[in-house]
Amino acid sequence: MLLPCSAVPYSGCFECCIKCLGGVPYASLVATILCFSGVALFCGCGHVALTGTVSILEQHFSTTASDHALLSEVIQLMQYVIYGIASFFFLYGIILLAEGFYTTSAVKELHGEFKTTACGRCISGMFVFLTYVLGVAWLGVFGFSAVPVFMFYNIWSTCEVIKSFQSNVTVPGDQICVDIRQYGIIPWNAVPGKACGPILENICNTNEFYMSYHLFIVACAGAGATVIALLIYMMATTYNYAVLKFKSREDCCTKF
Repeated sequence: MLLPCSAVPYSGCFECCIKCLGGVPYASLVATILCFSGVALFCGCGHVALTGTVSILEQHFSTTASDHALLSEVIQLMQYVIYGIASFFFLYGIILLAEGFYTTSAVKELHGEFKTTACGRCISGMFVFLTYVLGVAWLGVFGFSAVPVFMFYNIWSTCEVIKSFQSNVTVPGDQICVDIRQYGIIPWNAVPGKACGPILENICNTNEFYMSYHLFIVACAGAGATVIALLIYMMATTYNYAVLKFKSREDCCTKF
Protein backbone atom coordinates (compact mmCIF):
# COMPACT_ATOMS: atom_id res chain seq x y z
CA MET A 1 0.00 0.00 0.00
CA LEU A 2 1.36 3.41 -0.96
CA LEU A 3 1.48 6.08 1.71
CA PRO A 4 1.18 9.81 1.10
CA CYS A 5 4.31 11.87 1.48
CA SER A 6 3.02 13.36 4.75
CA ALA A 7 2.88 9.89 6.35
CA VAL A 8 6.53 8.98 5.73
CA PRO A 9 9.77 10.40 7.20
CA TYR A 10 11.49 13.37 5.63
CA SER A 11 13.96 11.26 3.65
CA GLY A 12 11.18 8.96 2.49
CA CYS A 13 9.06 11.96 1.50
CA PHE A 14 11.97 13.37 -0.48
CA GLU A 15 12.48 10.08 -2.30
CA CYS A 16 8.75 9.87 -2.94
CA CYS A 17 8.69 13.35 -4.50
CA ILE A 18 11.77 12.61 -6.62
CA LYS A 19 10.18 9.41 -7.86
CA CYS A 20 6.98 11.24 -8.76
CA LEU A 21 8.84 14.03 -10.54
CA GLY A 22 10.93 11.47 -12.39
CA GLY A 23 7.82 9.92 -13.85
CA VAL A 24 6.37 13.17 -15.25
CA PRO A 25 6.25 13.21 -19.07
CA TYR A 26 8.04 16.56 -19.40
CA ALA A 27 8.15 16.58 -23.20
CA SER A 28 4.40 16.01 -23.47
CA LEU A 29 3.78 18.56 -20.71
CA VAL A 30 5.84 21.25 -22.44
CA ALA A 31 4.22 20.44 -25.78
CA THR A 32 0.75 20.68 -24.24
CA ILE A 33 1.42 24.09 -22.68
CA LEU A 34 2.97 25.34 -25.93
CA CYS A 35 0.11 23.92 -27.98
CA PHE A 36 -2.57 25.48 -25.79
CA SER A 37 -0.79 28.86 -25.85
CA GLY A 38 -0.22 28.78 -29.61
CA VAL A 39 -3.76 27.72 -30.48
CA ALA A 40 -5.22 30.31 -28.08
CA LEU A 41 -3.16 33.09 -29.66
CA PHE A 42 -3.95 31.95 -33.20
CA CYS A 43 -7.68 31.54 -32.63
CA GLY A 44 -8.27 34.54 -30.38
CA CYS A 45 -6.14 37.08 -32.23
CA GLY A 46 -7.09 35.71 -35.64
CA HIS A 47 -10.80 36.00 -34.89
CA VAL A 48 -10.55 39.65 -33.82
CA ALA A 49 -8.15 40.53 -36.65
CA LEU A 50 -10.53 39.11 -39.26
CA THR A 51 -13.35 41.24 -37.88
CA GLY A 52 -11.16 44.34 -38.07
CA THR A 53 -10.14 43.50 -41.64
CA VAL A 54 -13.77 43.36 -42.76
CA SER A 55 -14.38 46.73 -41.13
CA ILE A 56 -11.42 48.30 -42.94
CA LEU A 57 -12.53 46.93 -46.31
CA GLU A 58 -16.12 48.07 -45.85
CA GLN A 59 -15.17 51.61 -44.83
CA HIS A 60 -12.29 52.35 -47.19
CA PHE A 61 -11.89 49.91 -50.08
CA SER A 62 -15.29 48.40 -50.92
CA THR A 63 -18.23 50.61 -50.14
CA THR A 64 -20.70 48.42 -52.05
CA ALA A 65 -21.83 45.46 -49.96
CA SER A 66 -22.27 43.15 -52.94
CA ASP A 67 -18.59 43.55 -53.91
CA HIS A 68 -17.28 41.97 -50.72
CA ALA A 69 -20.25 39.74 -49.88
CA LEU A 70 -18.33 36.57 -50.74
CA LEU A 71 -15.33 37.69 -48.72
CA SER A 72 -17.54 38.40 -45.71
CA GLU A 73 -19.06 34.92 -45.93
CA VAL A 74 -15.62 33.30 -46.19
CA ILE A 75 -14.33 35.25 -43.19
CA GLN A 76 -17.42 34.32 -41.16
CA LEU A 77 -16.86 30.68 -42.08
CA MET A 78 -13.21 30.94 -41.04
CA GLN A 79 -14.27 32.33 -37.68
CA TYR A 80 -16.52 29.31 -37.12
CA VAL A 81 -13.63 27.04 -38.13
CA ILE A 82 -11.49 28.79 -35.51
CA TYR A 83 -13.99 27.77 -32.82
CA GLY A 84 -13.72 24.16 -33.96
CA ILE A 85 -9.91 24.25 -34.04
CA ALA A 86 -9.75 25.60 -30.50
CA SER A 87 -12.12 22.92 -29.16
CA PHE A 88 -10.38 20.08 -31.01
CA PHE A 89 -6.86 20.96 -29.90
CA PHE A 90 -7.97 21.45 -26.32
CA LEU A 91 -9.23 17.87 -26.23
CA TYR A 92 -6.40 16.46 -28.34
CA GLY A 93 -3.74 18.06 -26.14
CA ILE A 94 -5.29 16.58 -23.00
CA ILE A 95 -5.49 13.14 -24.64
CA LEU A 96 -1.85 13.22 -25.71
CA LEU A 97 -0.77 14.37 -22.26
CA ALA A 98 -2.75 11.55 -20.66
CA GLU A 99 -1.16 9.10 -23.11
CA GLY A 100 2.25 10.41 -22.07
CA PHE A 101 1.45 9.82 -18.40
CA TYR A 102 0.12 6.39 -19.26
CA THR A 103 3.48 5.23 -20.60
CA THR A 104 5.57 6.40 -17.66
CA SER A 105 6.99 4.18 -14.97
CA ALA A 106 5.22 6.34 -12.37
CA VAL A 107 1.83 5.28 -13.70
CA LYS A 108 2.88 1.62 -13.60
CA GLU A 109 4.00 1.90 -10.00
CA LEU A 110 0.89 3.69 -8.84
CA HIS A 111 -1.61 1.44 -10.54
CA GLY A 112 0.24 -1.86 -10.60
CA GLU A 113 1.89 -3.79 -13.39
CA PHE A 114 -0.02 -4.18 -16.61
CA LYS A 115 0.67 -5.61 -20.02
CA THR A 116 0.16 -3.89 -23.31
CA THR A 117 -2.30 -5.27 -25.82
CA ALA A 118 -2.54 -5.10 -29.58
CA CYS A 119 -5.39 -2.61 -29.16
CA GLY A 120 -3.23 -0.36 -26.97
CA ARG A 121 -0.37 -0.42 -29.47
CA CYS A 122 -2.83 0.29 -32.29
CA ILE A 123 -4.21 3.32 -30.46
CA SER A 124 -0.71 4.61 -29.79
CA GLY A 125 0.18 4.15 -33.47
CA MET A 126 -2.97 6.04 -34.42
CA PHE A 127 -1.82 8.97 -32.28
CA VAL A 128 1.54 8.93 -34.06
CA PHE A 129 -0.11 9.03 -37.49
CA LEU A 130 -2.66 11.68 -36.51
CA THR A 131 0.02 13.89 -34.95
CA TYR A 132 2.13 13.72 -38.10
CA VAL A 133 -0.89 14.66 -40.23
CA LEU A 134 -1.75 17.57 -37.95
CA GLY A 135 1.87 18.74 -38.02
CA VAL A 136 1.88 18.89 -41.82
CA ALA A 137 -1.53 20.61 -41.83
CA TRP A 138 -0.37 23.25 -39.35
CA LEU A 139 2.65 24.01 -41.52
CA GLY A 140 0.11 25.05 -44.14
CA VAL A 141 -1.85 27.05 -41.57
CA PHE A 142 1.35 28.80 -40.50
CA GLY A 143 2.14 29.74 -44.10
CA PHE A 144 -1.44 30.90 -44.69
CA SER A 145 -1.40 33.05 -41.55
CA ALA A 146 1.64 34.89 -42.90
CA VAL A 147 -0.33 36.15 -45.94
CA PRO A 148 -2.37 38.84 -44.10
CA VAL A 149 0.79 39.88 -42.25
CA PHE A 150 2.47 40.43 -45.62
CA MET A 151 -0.51 42.42 -46.91
CA PHE A 152 -0.73 44.67 -43.87
CA TYR A 153 3.03 45.15 -43.88
CA ASN A 154 2.90 46.37 -47.48
CA ILE A 155 0.19 48.88 -46.58
CA TRP A 156 2.09 50.06 -43.51
CA SER A 157 5.37 50.43 -45.43
CA THR A 158 3.56 52.43 -48.13
CA CYS A 159 2.24 54.78 -45.46
CA GLU A 160 5.78 55.23 -44.15
CA VAL A 161 6.92 56.13 -47.67
CA ILE A 162 4.17 58.74 -47.89
CA LYS A 163 5.28 60.28 -44.61
CA SER A 164 8.88 60.43 -45.78
CA PHE A 165 7.85 62.18 -49.00
CA GLN A 166 5.75 64.87 -47.32
CA SER A 167 8.74 67.20 -47.19
CA ASN A 168 9.69 66.46 -50.81
CA VAL A 169 7.64 68.65 -53.15
CA THR A 170 8.96 66.90 -56.28
CA VAL A 171 7.29 63.64 -55.32
CA PRO A 172 3.68 64.29 -54.24
CA GLY A 173 2.20 61.72 -51.89
CA ASP A 174 -1.05 61.57 -53.85
CA GLN A 175 0.67 59.44 -56.48
CA ILE A 176 1.48 56.68 -53.98
CA CYS A 177 -1.39 54.21 -53.71
CA VAL A 178 -2.32 50.78 -52.43
CA ASP A 179 -4.72 48.75 -54.55
CA ILE A 180 -6.32 45.99 -52.47
CA ARG A 181 -7.83 44.44 -55.58
CA GLN A 182 -4.44 43.15 -56.69
CA TYR A 183 -4.44 40.71 -53.75
CA GLY A 184 -7.61 39.06 -55.04
CA ILE A 185 -9.67 39.47 -51.89
CA ILE A 186 -12.16 41.83 -53.59
CA PRO A 187 -13.18 41.90 -57.29
CA TRP A 188 -11.64 44.34 -59.77
CA ASN A 189 -14.93 46.21 -60.14
CA ALA A 190 -15.00 47.08 -56.42
CA VAL A 191 -15.19 50.82 -55.70
CA PRO A 192 -12.93 52.54 -54.80
CA GLY A 193 -10.65 49.51 -54.49
CA LYS A 194 -7.56 51.57 -53.70
CA ALA A 195 -6.42 54.39 -51.42
CA CYS A 196 -3.81 57.05 -52.15
CA GLY A 197 -1.88 59.76 -50.36
CA PRO A 198 -3.48 61.31 -47.28
CA ILE A 199 -6.45 58.91 -47.42
CA LEU A 200 -4.12 55.94 -47.17
CA GLU A 201 -2.20 57.61 -44.37
CA ASN A 202 -5.43 58.14 -42.45
CA ILE A 203 -6.26 54.46 -42.86
CA CYS A 204 -2.91 53.51 -41.33
CA ASN A 205 -3.62 55.79 -38.38
CA THR A 206 -6.95 54.13 -37.52
CA ASN A 207 -7.28 51.81 -34.54
CA GLU A 208 -8.73 49.05 -36.74
CA PHE A 209 -5.62 48.95 -38.91
CA TYR A 210 -3.21 49.12 -35.99
CA MET A 211 -4.96 46.40 -34.02
CA SER A 212 -5.57 44.10 -37.00
CA TYR A 213 -1.95 44.35 -38.15
CA HIS A 214 -0.48 43.46 -34.77
CA LEU A 215 -3.10 40.81 -34.04
CA PHE A 216 -2.28 39.07 -37.32
CA ILE A 217 1.39 39.07 -36.31
CA VAL A 218 0.52 37.49 -32.95
CA ALA A 219 -1.76 34.96 -34.66
CA CYS A 220 1.06 34.00 -37.02
CA ALA A 221 3.40 33.60 -34.04
CA GLY A 222 0.77 31.43 -32.33
CA ALA A 223 0.57 29.20 -35.42
CA GLY A 224 4.35 28.86 -35.35
CA ALA A 225 4.26 27.90 -31.68
CA THR A 226 1.64 25.27 -32.44
CA VAL A 227 3.87 23.81 -35.17
CA ILE A 228 6.73 23.53 -32.67
CA ALA A 229 4.39 21.89 -30.13
CA LEU A 230 3.27 19.34 -32.71
CA LEU A 231 6.90 18.57 -33.57
CA ILE A 232 7.51 17.80 -29.89
CA TYR A 233 4.34 15.70 -29.85
CA MET A 234 5.66 13.79 -32.88
CA MET A 235 8.82 12.83 -31.03
CA ALA A 236 6.93 12.00 -27.83
CA THR A 237 4.25 9.88 -29.48
CA THR A 238 6.79 8.05 -31.63
CA TYR A 239 8.88 7.22 -28.58
CA ASN A 240 5.79 6.17 -26.64
CA TYR A 241 4.74 3.88 -29.47
CA ALA A 242 8.17 2.21 -29.45
CA VAL A 243 7.93 1.72 -25.68
CA LEU A 244 4.48 0.13 -25.93
CA LYS A 245 5.66 -2.08 -28.76
CA PHE A 246 8.58 -3.50 -26.79
CA LYS A 247 6.91 -3.49 -23.38
CA SER A 248 5.63 -7.02 -23.88
CA ARG A 249 9.21 -8.29 -24.29
CA GLU A 250 10.87 -6.42 -21.46
CA ASP A 251 10.05 -3.97 -18.69
CA CYS A 252 10.60 -0.61 -20.39
CA CYS A 253 9.94 2.74 -18.85
CA THR A 254 9.60 6.12 -20.47
CA LYS A 255 9.65 9.69 -19.32
CA PHE A 256 8.05 11.12 -22.42
